[in-house]
Amino acid sequence: MDNNSALVLFSGGQDSTISLAWACKNFSKVETIGFKYNQRHMVEMECRSNVIKRIKEEMGYSGIIGDDHVLDLSILGSISKTSLTDKSDIKILKSGLPNTFVPGRNLIFFTMTSAVGYTKNIYNYVGGMCETDYSGYPDCRRSTIDAQQNALSLGLDKNIIIHTPLMKMSKLQSWKYAFELGGNVLINIIIEETHTCYLGERKELHEWGYGCDKCPACELRKKGYQEWKESNGNL
Repeated sequence: MDNNSALVLFSGGQDSTISLAWACKNFSKVETIGFKYNQRHMVEMECRSNVIKRIKEEMGYSGIIGDDHVLDLSILGSISKTSLTDKSDIKILKSGLPNTFVPGRNLIFFTMTSAVGYTKNIYNYVGGMCETDYSGYPDCRRSTIDAQQNALSLGLDKNIIIHTPLMKMSKLQSWKYAFELGGNVLINIIIEETHTCYLGERKELHEWGYGCDKCPACELRKKGYQEWKESNGNL
């Protein structure tokens, strides 16, 4: 096992970008992996290369960040029928979950990541999941991640470690952490290049980044940014 290498689940969003920066601080070799699952905000996949390019060039990680892997999981989008994979209105279901929840998404993502990682001899996987400021998704909880880490370790007969550096952070704390990891350079990359908006809106650049300014993802990102800005004024 190469304990100095990590494979980062990288969507092109705010949380995965912070997680990528974290991985570059903690491992000597980092690769990235993204997934196309017919997501409504497919524009995030177009943002990935710019984020990676700027992190390499502006944060000095060109010698650390290696291959980028993109997998086609369109079958997931075709069977899930959620507001993230079709143009239905975002709402809360009777179960208490928002209809943006894509069942099995993170479970499938980590399974496919482990398949790629096995071929690369990489068994440290990094995800931007958070159980503090999130929409109640059960596959974002650390207990779920721990169970899958154990299952993958048993199934591959390898000591797999799933790192979730943002797991206990609020969005305010994640903005603060981004500044600690990369200062204004990383903050500007997040604002100017990343995509989090569920509706895929990138027409207007707000002070906190691109987005519709209405969906739950935009509201959470905006609120966290404003709280962080008010708390320390670092920009």
